[in-house]
Amino acid sequence: MELHFRPAEPADHDDLERMAIESFEPITFFKKVDDRFGPLNGVNWRERWQNKLRKAFRNETVLVGTTEGQLVAMAAGTVQEEMRLAFLDILAVGQEYQGSGCGRQMLRAFKAHAKQQGARHIYLDCLVSNENANCLYQTEGFEEMTRSIYWYAKL
Repeated sequence: MELHFRPAEPADHDDLERMAIESFEPITFFKKVDDRFGPLNGVNWRERWQNKLRKAFRNETVLVGTTEGQLVAMAAGTVQEEMRLAFLDILAVGQEYQGSGCGRQMLRAFKAHAKQQGARHIYLDCLVSNENANCLYQTEGFEEMTRSIYWYAKL
């Protein structure tokens, strides 16, 4: 299936929130924190993801991939002009489209957009446990630079 790409519109935001939250539910560490400690100050992982997405809608370039008028995938990120460096903050594919190459197409579209904006390099972060995404990034020419661990403790 071939995707068509365009900038996200405000009318897309609610659907993109639902799609991204559903696609990240199995892998997000936000949910793992809730499973261990409960919602942070009463704010559950879904609400924290909504906040993250709403911030991205305000401050980042958000591209969507569609087919037959349906939202299939999204990518959000920034380009730091002075360093000519792009950051891919969010890459999400609707659950029913996962495993069909849509993530790869969305990633390539974001990379092309960043290059058009003057970026010469791109980076992102990904949980080690997200094996499918890490495989995608490696096959698309990304090189692992380091690993980090998210530590939490109750105070």
